[in-house]
Parts: sequence; structure tokens; C-alpha cells
Amino acid sequence: MKFEVLKDADSVARAAAATIAEDARAAFAARGRFALPVSGGHTQWIMLRALADEDVPWAGVHVFQIDERVAPAGDPDRILTHLQESLLQHAPLRPEQIHAMPVEAADLQAAAARCAAILRQVAGSPPALDLAHLGLGPDGHTASLVPGDAVLNVGDKDVALTGVYQGRRRMTLTFPAINRVRRVLWVLTGSEKVEMLRRLRVGDVSIPTGRVHRDQALLLADRAAAEQMTAEQKQGG
Repeated sequence: MKFEVLKDADSVARAAAATIAEDARAAFAARGRFALPVSGGHTQWIMLRALADEDVPWAGVHVFQIDERVAPAGDPDRILTHLQESLLQHAPLRPEQIHAMPVEAADLQAAAARCAAILRQVAGSPPALDLAHLGLGPDGHTASLVPGDAVLNVGDKDVALTGVYQGRRRMTLTFPAINRVRRVLWVLTGSEKVEMLRRLRVGDVSIPTGRVHRDQALLLADRAAAEQMTAEQKQGG
């Protein structure tokens, strides 16, 4: 895993946007498309707004969701609501290039299966997405792969449902789908992430983030999130 520390959350967001744009150009040149699953979060919305201003081959971009809360359309809890405000209203993407998780469906299990089928249509079977942007929760979760949930053990589906977490069920990409991604981009900001960031970097598989493959991962963190590790590095140097 490559690890970079930047000054603040805004710097992290802009560096992440530039990284995504670079990967998009390379993927489009190689395969004619760029499949981008994204997570939610305040810094991530800044990142996606910045991405809209980058040099991206938008005609070949497919935007997916890493996860989504089961809530009505337009609900402020919905990640899609913020995704639309930050990226989709500013980038020249056609409706068929945006693949929202169908959490409004009456049959959520069938909806998750349809979501997985779209992944296969766009990114092959089994699907290999190009770049997955991930965050890290203070409890060690990423996507909606939360500690103690049965979804952590799903090995035969690319999209699955969780139990109730923070008041909502979720639909999420599973570890098999995430671990086939060509590149993982971790975007981490804030002092509440210090301990989990340390555990992520050492590959602690007792937290969900530690089970994400590290070979092709880039981790961008601000100074607040990386405070403990940078202090340790200075002491060791």
C-alpha cells in the first residue's frame, strides 16, 4: 500500500480527484471505459466536485455506488442525494452511465441481484471495477461492511444487504467485489481516524478494512488522521 500525507482535507480531496482522473484516462485508453464505485463522506463530496473539473473521458465513465442506505429517494440519509449534488449535476454524464443502488425496491434481495448483474454487464464476469474509492469509519468499517454483520462473510455475491446499522439497513459491495478492483483509493481525514488508520496500515484483519487487499492500494490522509503515524516515523528516523 502506498501512503501519502497531505496538509488538510481539501488537499486530500483534490489529490484524490487528480488520481481518479489519471486512472480514468488510462482505463479509457486501455479498455474504452472506466468503472468507478464511490463511497460517501464530506471529504469525498469535495473530491467528487473537484473531479467534475478534471480532464476525464466522461463518455466512457460508469459511476457505481459502493454502498447505500435503504431510504426513500431524495432522503438526506441517501448517499445518492449527495453524489448527485457533488458530481452528477456538474459532470457530463448520461443517465445510463449512473448506476445507483436500487434501495427503493420492494424486494431488496432481488434488487441486490440486479445490481450485481449490472456490474457484470459493465465490468465483465466476474466484474473487475477500475478504481474503488473507500473511506474508513471510526469502528473500522468500510463501504457498509461493518463489524459483526453477517455481510462480512458473504463470499458468493458481489452485492448484499446488511442488518440495521446506525438506524438503516444498507446495500453494499462485498469483499469479493472490492477485492477484484484494479485499484483501491483510500481517502481518510480527521483525528477520529487515527487508531483505525494505524490498524489498516498494518493489515489488522480483525477490522473490516483490514480485509481489503492492499497490493494496488493508495492511501491519502490528512495530517490530523495521520498524526500518530507521522510522529512514530519521526521518532524512528
